[in-house]
Amino acid sequence: MTTIDLITGILGAGKTTFLLRYARYFLNRGERIAILVNDFGAVNVDLLLLKELASEQCEIVTICGCGDPNAHRRRYKTQLTALGMQHFDRVIIEPSGIFDMDEFFDPLYEPPLDRWFSVGSILTIIDAGMEDDLGEQMEFLLGSEAAGAGRLIVSKLSAVPREARSELPERLLAHVNRTLHELKSDRQFREEELFIKEWDTLTEDEFEMLSHAGYRSASYVKRFNAQTIRSSVHYFMHICIPEMQIEETIRAVMEDVGCGHIYRIKGSLPTANGWCKINATREATEISPVTDGQAVLIVIGDALDREQIDLHFKAVNTDPEYVSV
Repeated sequence: MTTIDLITGILGAGKTTFLLRYARYFLNRGERIAILVNDFGAVNVDLLLLKELASEQCEIVTICGCGDPNAHRRRYKTQLTALGMQHFDRVIIEPSGIFDMDEFFDPLYEPPLDRWFSVGSILTIIDAGMEDDLGEQMEFLLGSEAAGAGRLIVSKLSAVPREARSELPERLLAHVNRTLHELKSDRQFREEELFIKEWDTLTEDEFEMLSHAGYRSASYVKRFNAQTIRSSVHYFMHICIPEMQIEETIRAVMEDVGCGHIYRIKGSLPTANGWCKINATREATEISPVTDGQAVLIVIGDALDREQIDLHFKAVNTDPEYVSV
């Protein structure tokens, strides 16, 4: 049987960054793997970041851009069926940050997938610097995606001052467990289920441990679904901003309360030397070079005002084909 893993985490948690390292571990062992990126969005920037893994050893497939949740589920099962017939050693799924966990489990209980796949690990990525109150929708996503995890993996540890790291386990566990309690889940995480380490220093033994972290059966109250949360994501395409103005423009959007309560802006933009990757949260903006890209910025948050965000981007954009959805 093919082992199937799920990497969950709310929007902007760092799933793709972890997945790059996790997948390389299996590739270095000589395993043949597939990565399924399952996204409700119309544009998938994370897929561009994973392209460097594509090889005869690693197949990357995606499902995105489907407004009908039922059709999206059918596409998802079709892709799993196609992957199951190829007998990979491992399939790793990275879903959107807006994800119904039943979409992962339900097809695996049905023939023929129940004979082809066995669940390995569910790993949930949580941001070391996440705010204590994420808002009702994001708190639901945090709890629902963490409830079944075998391990919680802390991301962006380098952003936390060393003197504050001793308090990190207590703070993060209190947050996640409070959220689970509010969702009437009986799942409560213990400190040994929280994995905290700089990802660049992870050893083979630690990746092996995470690959056997397993998962838990945990119930929770479904307060939202993908349809009711999707309005928290907008796409801004055919966008070209002078390189010297990228960071200040991103920060202006993040800080303008008229744009909504923004959690993350991600995407890629053209530069004089190629492309740059954008990953901005309310705490920091990361801009780094990448070999390939797509001129799009994705803004994620609550009560977003697309027209107000347009005002910021249009003021500096030089591409006449700019469009936002």
